[in-house]
Amino acid sequence: MANERGRPTESLVSREKIGDAALDIASEKGYTALTMAALARRLGVAPSALYNHISGKDELFYLLQDAVMQLVDVSPLERALESGVGYRRALELWATSYRDVFASHTPLIPLIAAQPIGDSPRTQEMYEVVARAMEAAGCPPEHVMGRIIAMESFIYGSAWDVNAPADLFDPAAIADEHSALGRAAEAMRAGAGGTTAAKKGQRDANPYADQPFRDGLESLLDGMLGPSSSA
Repeated sequence: MANERGRPTESLVSREKIGDAALDIASEKGYTALTMAALARRLGVAPSALYNHISGKDELFYLLQDAVMQLVDVSPLERALESGVGYRRALELWATSYRDVFASHTPLIPLIAAQPIGDSPRTQEMYEVVARAMEAAGCPPEHVMGRIIAMESFIYGSAWDVNAPADLFDPAAIADEHSALGRAAEAMRAGAGGTTAAKKGQRDANPYADQPFRDGLESLLDGMLGPSSSA
C-alpha cells in the first residue's frame, strides 16, 4: 500500500527483513552465494540501501544468526511450561532441533561464540523459553546459564559431526600400535552396519552423527536433571 505521495507505507528494508532475506539465500544457494549484491537483488533495492541498516557483511551475519535462531523449535518447551510436566523430553526435542538447524548453518557457529545477544531479539526469545524451562525443571537460577552453555557446547560440536565424513576414523588407517583406538573405530563401524563412506546429505550413513548425539545428550541431561528425574 502506498501513501498519498506514492511511497510505500512499509519500508522495503529493515534489519529483520535483511536477516530473513540472507537466510533465504544461504538456505537455497549456500553461504558462498550470500553477498551484499545478491541480498540487494533479493530485497529489490540498491546495495547502498542496505548500508543504511548494517555496516557490512560482518553485521549481516549477526542478523542472519538471529534469523536462523527462529528456526529452532521451542514449541515442546512451551507445551511443557503450559502443562507443568515433560521438561526433560522437551529439552531433548529442543536440543535435537537446535542441532539439526545448525548442521545446515555451521558457518554461523564461530560467530555465535563471540557475538553478544544484545542486538538479537529472536535469539533472546529462544533463550528466555529455555531458561524458564530449566528453572521449572528444578535448576537453580544461578546454574541455568551454565547449563545452557554446556548444552550449546555439545550441540554445536554435534552439528559439525553431522557433516563429518563417514570414514573419519577409518580402522584401516589407524596404526597397529593404537590398538584401543582401532578396536573402538572398528566396533563403531560394525554397529553402524559396516558403513565406510557416505554421500553428502546422507546423514544416516555417518556413524558420528545421530546415535552419538542421542547418547551424549542423554548423559548430559542425566547430569543436569538426574537419570530418574520426573521433570
